Amino acid sequence: MIERFYKLDKLIKPGKVLIIYGPRQVGKTTLLENFLSKTKLKYRLESGENFRIRQIISSQDFDLLNEFAEGYELIAIDEAQSIPDVGLGLKILIDQNKKLSVVITGSSSFEISKKTGEPLTGRKRTIILFPIAHLELLNTRSPFDLKEKLEEFLLFGSYPEVLTAKSRKEKIEILQELVDSYLLKDILIFDKIKKSQKLFDMLQLLAFQIGKEVSLNELASQIKVDVKTVDRYLDLLEKTFVIKKIGAFGRNLRKEVTTKSKYYFLDNGIRNAIISQFNKISARNDVGELFENFIIMERLKANHYKKRFTKTYFWRTYQNLEIDLIEERNGKLFAYEIKWSDKVKVKKPYEFLSSYENSVFKVINKSNYINFIV
Repeated sequence: MIERFYKLDKLIKPGKVLIIYGPRQVGKTTLLENFLSKTKLKYRLESGENFRIRQIISSQDFDLLNEFAEGYELIAIDEAQSIPDVGLGLKILIDQNKKLSVVITGSSSFEISKKTGEPLTGRKRTIILFPIAHLELLNTRSPFDLKEKLEEFLLFGSYPEVLTAKSRKEKIEILQELVDSYLLKDILIFDKIKKSQKLFDMLQLLAFQIGKEVSLNELASQIKVDVKTVDRYLDLLEKTFVIKKIGAFGRNLRKEVTTKSKYYFLDNGIRNAIISQFNKISARNDVGELFENFIIMERLKANHYKKRFTKTYFWRTYQNLEIDLIEERNGKLFAYEIKWSDKVKVKKPYEFLSSYENSVFKVINKSNYINFIV
């Protein structure tokens, strides 16, 4: 059992709704069930995919909802994004039962946010569960052990079922099943997108542009849809935890590029499954991109879990001076160049450092990355 960062017994409170977001299959249900197996609270566990539960919660019928919760101290609902007007139903539940705690899970942040935002103002707390973070693996594995397995993380990512799979073949099969059955499920259901192949084609194009600035016009041209559709697809893919957008940083220099964005995949294994590419590192020409994607996403997980409130960017000028990762926190800028090789000498970005005096610079490579991502 991999111990997750969140301890639900410290997060679940009477009169409040705890919302657990995250991609499908990252362990939200397992996290919830592990808590329920140990809690002394009298609880009711239901699924938002159950038709009768959807009817009850979305009914806004005070008597029916009170009868549903009667005798329980905790109501837990898995996959709550499937319930229409779930926020209004939960508001009625906790307003009528001040001692009642509620916890729900969902794999679609845009869908649950839309349904719970206003009704649950002041009544909710939200957490995001990612694929397993190195921060969590350090509970059972040493930094040395993690570094020894770096190639596996770059190729197969860190979904729970993938990490516990026994063989390379099994890992690949699990990832292909995740991509084929779960990856786009929420988008296709909730946004009623009919052209799923267009969406997948765009993901494949993004998979080959890790660490590069993405042109929406170019994507639109290649998959033969309009730019507004591409923009909408990208937004939905980010809100369903498939990709992460990183914008450009620029404040002082006219020559800074500020209009483009880069897109990273939340998990390396998903990225590789999308392009069906699981060759070993020694046989690949994209190890730099894999390492950059891995580092940025592990850093994002660690910042989120440790509550390091950070704004994240990349930096580039029209003269092609660039820095992979800029973090802004506590009024200071931290610049990081990500390099797979620990033998390459990296020049300090003097133009950036002189333009932004309150900044520091560091190179992250395969020798020193562990402390950076935990």
